[in-house]
Amino acid sequence: MIIGLNHTGFVVSDLEKIASFYENVIGLELVDSFERSNKEMSQVIGYPNAHLKINMFDLGSNHMLELIEYIYPEPYQRPTEHRSVIGGSHIAFTVEDIDSTWSDLTLKGVKPLNPPIEVVEGKFACYLQDPDGNWIELIEYK
Repeated sequence: MIIGLNHTGFVVSDLEKIASFYENVIGLELVDSFERSNKEMSQVIGYPNAHLKINMFDLGSNHMLELIEYIYPEPYQRPTEHRSVIGGSHIAFTVEDIDSTWSDLTLKGVKPLNPPIEVVEGKFACYLQDPDGNWIELIEYK
């Protein structure tokens, strides 16, 4: 039986660069940074001799954002940037003022995919991308 949500994870190309983005641009708090290269981790992810660097960010409500850089095996690029790709994922943040948050993030160089729009009565949303192309959704309830 599922009892809660634990974390959301993204595989990234450069952990230092993307962690800096989530810490300094998005404003998340880095709470842990570590490497794993043991048989247990290899068994969990299904790659022999795996070596990963991982950063964990606090999202509140007992939820974490996990950023993973594969040292071994070597990572490969996503074959498409289309949002409709099978396996595509995103993280959604609830914000107080979607218009100013969207403007602030785009001025800081975050790639906007669409400006905020009312998707259903009282719910506004938009999409952006981090430097690796991971999708970020902003949501405001008015």
